[in-house]
Amino acid sequence: MIVSSPGEPCTSLPATIFLTQSAMKNLALSISLLMAFSAYSAEQMPIIQTQYTADPAPMVYNDTIYLYTSHDEDDAEGYGFKMQDWLLYTSTDMVNWTGHGPVASLKDFEWVKRDNGAWAIQVVERNGRFYMYCPIHGNGIGVLVADSPYGPFTDPIGKPLVWQKEHWNDIDPTVLVDDDGQAYMYWGNPELYYVKLNEDMVSYSGEIHKFDKAPLHYQEGPWLFKRDSRYYLAFASTCCPEGIGYAMSDNPEGPWETRGYIMAPTERTRGNHPGIIEYKGKNYVFGHSYDILRLLTPDHHERRSVNAAEMRFNPDGTIAEVPYWKDVELVQIEPLDPYRRVEAETMAWGFGLKTRPCGSRNMAVTDVDNGEYLCVKGVDFGSRGAKKFIASVASEKGGSRITIRLDAKDGKVVGELKVPSTGSFDDYKVVDCKVDKIRGIHDFYLTFEGDGNGLLNIDYWKFK
Repeated sequence: MIVSSPGEPCTSLPATIFLTQSAMKNLALSISLLMAFSAYSAEQMPIIQTQYTADPAPMVYNDTIYLYTSHDEDDAEGYGFKMQDWLLYTSTDMVNWTGHGPVASLKDFEWVKRDNGAWAIQVVERNGRFYMYCPIHGNGIGVLVADSPYGPFTDPIGKPLVWQKEHWNDIDPTVLVDDDGQAYMYWGNPELYYVKLNEDMVSYSGEIHKFDKAPLHYQEGPWLFKRDSRYYLAFASTCCPEGIGYAMSDNPEGPWETRGYIMAPTERTRGNHPGIIEYKGKNYVFGHSYDILRLLTPDHHERRSVNAAEMRFNPDGTIAEVPYWKDVELVQIEPLDPYRRVEAETMAWGFGLKTRPCGSRNMAVTDVDNGEYLCVKGVDFGSRGAKKFIASVASEKGGSRITIRLDAKDGKVVGELKVPSTGSFDDYKVVDCKVDKIRGIHDFYLTFEGDGNGLLNIDYWKFK
């Protein structure tokens, strides 16, 4: 049901994008990027482009993927991490992702007086409540609780759940609630630890256990899951670069037998971090790379981006090795309905754009410059067809337009929405335009045109 491959045209990057990025004003650098453009245009790129994201923690709940991530700030420099909060994205088709902004931050822990160190989390659901296990580098592992996967998350214990103060190894927690109700939390770099969590999920019984022998090449980022009565432990493997290795066991407490790589280490990326789910009959592995950063600069900064790929099990339960992210096809599971309100931050590709809060628990696409665009894949307009496009927009100066195209960033024009001045970027107005009747399934593009940068914000759109 997909018109185009995941790498094309949604991941193609036009010259105008490079030239309108605030970091790309230097002409010489723009030219170098243009020379590299062709190498990226047909490759599977990270699934999130509007923010730097890392340490993916996917969770399936009520037929939706909730993807929690850590967040590298745009100004993180060199090999230093700058991480202050945790983000949430959702999807039901694996290629179009909706950003929901920060769902928790270091500020949610009153016992932490820090503005950095919000490292890799995991969220699990139990009895209708959602538990977020949060490492705070240097201050142990805390836990937040919410009644909704969207939050708000609050601290129920007012102290670390785990903190071995003699070292800084308490990072990267992963939690599994076994079929018998017993919950386990694993964590650690470079050592591997675990505890048995109590039913309340915010305390544990017994001692902290340290494995005398961690899985071969274990580095960090464990991800614990179960399939067909067998236990799997995926992890960032070797360093550096890091691949994704895995081990298997018949017991959630080990011992663990290393079975190989889910993704082999490669010089194409420095780090990795697994998250694994089963969704709608398929298995997926998530990780991260520096592929969005590489579109901007060859210099290293800790500004990572989340990737995903389908993962397959062999008949004996082992995992078939997955090629590097760029070399696999991420296939859309189901088409998107354009006749409902679609948040503008729902996209398959939006390089150069940003998303920011817009009112209470809402987001909008911002930092829209001339020549930039967003792509939504596999939109099903049906047999009757769409005749009108509606969008909620805000603009200080007005005079810009949103061109509606099909199947490519320079594809067939089916409509043009003029964006008026609304007075400010905080004042939104619903505007509409006629479109040539659109039928069937298409990749859908909004291209933004106007004078300069900061043209408009867009909150949501839909067709009639």
